Amino acid sequence: MRRSPERADRAERLRRVRPAPAVVHRAVRVTAAACAGFYTFRYGLDRPVSATYALFAAIALGVLARVEGSARTRARTILWTLPAAWALVCLGTVLAVHSWAAALGMVGVGFAVSYGSVGGPRMVGLANGLQLLYILPCFPPYSPDTLPQRLLGVTAGLLLLAAAELLLWPEPAPPDYRGRLARAALALAELADLAADACAGRPAAPGAVTAAADRARARLDELRFSRVPVMERPAGAGAVDRALTHCAAALRYAGPQLLRILRLARPYPGAARLTAVTAQALRAAAAGLPRTGPVPDTGVLERELAAFDAARAAEPRPDRTDRADRGGCSDRTDRTDRTDRGGHSDRARPALGTAALDAAEGARFVVRAVRVGRRAPLPPDETPADQRPGPFWYAYDPAPLLRWRRFRANLTPRSVAFRNALRTAGALGAARLLAGGLDLSHGFWVLLATLTLMRTSAADTRMTLRPALVGTALGAAATAAVLLAVGEHPLVYALALPPVMLIAFTAGPALGQAWGQGLFTLVVALVFTQLAPASWRLAEARVVNVAAGAAIGLLAGLCAWPRGGAQDLRRRTAALLEDSADALRETVAVLTGTGRPGGALRRARTSALLTEAMYAQYRCERHDPAGDGPSWQAAVLAGQHAVRGAEPLLARIPPGTAAPHRGGARVLVGHADEVAAAFRRQAAALRAREPAGAAHPAVARARAALVAELDGGPAPGSDGRVSLHAVDVAVWLAGLLDDLQQIHEPG
Repeated sequence: MRRSPERADRAERLRRVRPAPAVVHRAVRVTAAACAGFYTFRYGLDRPVSATYALFAAIALGVLARVEGSARTRARTILWTLPAAWALVCLGTVLAVHSWAAALGMVGVGFAVSYGSVGGPRMVGLANGLQLLYILPCFPPYSPDTLPQRLLGVTAGLLLLAAAELLLWPEPAPPDYRGRLARAALALAELADLAADACAGRPAAPGAVTAAADRARARLDELRFSRVPVMERPAGAGAVDRALTHCAAALRYAGPQLLRILRLARPYPGAARLTAVTAQALRAAAAGLPRTGPVPDTGVLERELAAFDAARAAEPRPDRTDRADRGGCSDRTDRTDRTDRGGHSDRARPALGTAALDAAEGARFVVRAVRVGRRAPLPPDETPADQRPGPFWYAYDPAPLLRWRRFRANLTPRSVAFRNALRTAGALGAARLLAGGLDLSHGFWVLLATLTLMRTSAADTRMTLRPALVGTALGAAATAAVLLAVGEHPLVYALALPPVMLIAFTAGPALGQAWGQGLFTLVVALVFTQLAPASWRLAEARVVNVAAGAAIGLLAGLCAWPRGGAQDLRRRTAALLEDSADALRETVAVLTGTGRPGGALRRARTSALLTEAMYAQYRCERHDPAGDGPSWQAAVLAGQHAVRGAEPLLARIPPGTAAPHRGGARVLVGHADEVAAAFRRQAAALRAREPAGAAHPAVARARAALVAELDGGPAPGSDGRVSLHAVDVAVWLAGLLDDLQQIHEPG
């Protein structure tokens, strides 16, 4: 008998969550901190106001917020929020004088706290908890004289929660992003060793190469943000987080180059030495990624890069006429197996040298990024003044300036963080006005429901409504039954609160929205019956408030960007491809001396960041799996590779030397125009919502033309020989067309 999809999903959720002790441990810590503060102030000191704020402060940062890391890190983060908590409680207490003042304050606080998520994942995790610290005091009664008691309760609640994090089942530090980077670097180092052996005439067994390649791909796949918990992502505005992200991008760039070396491998001593040094650099980077490891250096790799580039330039180079001499053979594999009379590999040798250089450049970028991540000094920015900012521009700027640039760059409706902040602020402000205008009892529940149930799209918000309302209704029914049966006996409620709270904070995350809302309804009833006499109408008020809050969240989702990330991901990705087209065209113009920098590469970097944020939100939303669409990840990677490939070329090739002769420059610029046109055709296909693969034939034709020219020796010098820098640029352009071809695969 087959189970329904709903029952199968529920069974899978139970199987996945039940074994995790972290949920139970966290529930114990929050319950202990909340109940200790509440009972101390309520029964020990007879301060019900402080008791209320101590309990809800612990719940705000222990349940609503996501504070990750080791026990010390979590405790430190909680303590760092104390000044912000004091400010929010003071502001809410003062603005509670009028409903309109509280609502305006809610709009401002809602936007500021939500928009603060652009500063990094830590703020993302704290946002909902900080919102609650304003929501609670901004409701009547207006009692500024109780502000000291409120601040005392909040302080005690957060201190108790920090102590619980350190003393009750302290969890070890989870594997962080540095560990993922180190494992990826080691996997690529193993691949580089095999590539070096192959270039030295000692090819490994095919099975060993396949296994190493699979391990490298798996390790690189672990670096994708969609595979990394939110709190572990290096998404902050500071130089360290930027460097770790840059390190991941450089590793993803170096991986395909090493695989290309293995495909083209033939005896080439210079490439073997360079690739061996690349493996050493990757291992040094892996050892330096932990904060206690040795800081790596690029000296040896840079010397080997310069030596290899000089030796490669001095080698006899194939002539374009070789192709005609060989009868116009078009089979690429057949040509790459031939050698010239000097014993050198023929057409594959320049491409092999380019792949070895690109892999080494990727490793050099990895080592430099690790040095920035370890706050080690970097040499002065070697980027020419007219090409700045260079790839590591952030390493030379102070942290406050970097944060300001991040905040300023996201102050646009194109930014998903800006739009989410506006949606949150508008919904919470409307909820506060409604609760005040209708004089709802316990009106802060309306805002709490809006805050916890609203999602980034109307569809996702609607999906949370039914379980939330059903759970609240069932919890309210249980609450009403308890209140009618027990009556006014606070001792019973005091004894029942800890176990019920523990069950609620354990079963809620494990069993879903309905259980969480239902059990939390019972928890708040047990709390408020100890503060003042209550009847079964407390349960009724809870249902009404949650329904009102959920309705406001749904309306906000319908009115403000109802499709969430899916609505603009297509448009945002198309803009990224267009910016990438401008960047690659400008890069080739600079390298060939036919143009000057105009900021296109910088704009493409910014566009890539905005698109990555939009894609990350898209991955968090529900979508129709049968929907016809392109591979969004491949489209984002195409834009990233355009930027990451341009950076090492601009760092290695002096401007104007890629094709020093007019004919070669014209040929190379023509290829760049073709690739840029392919990027723009793909962007136009996305904007027009054409089926996946609509632009694929044009991209394939452009790639075939470029590969044919590359095989024939692109951009010759005055003597008819191939310009090696032109080969480097042409291989990069061909790789970008390979990336574009992946977009036609639905995903």
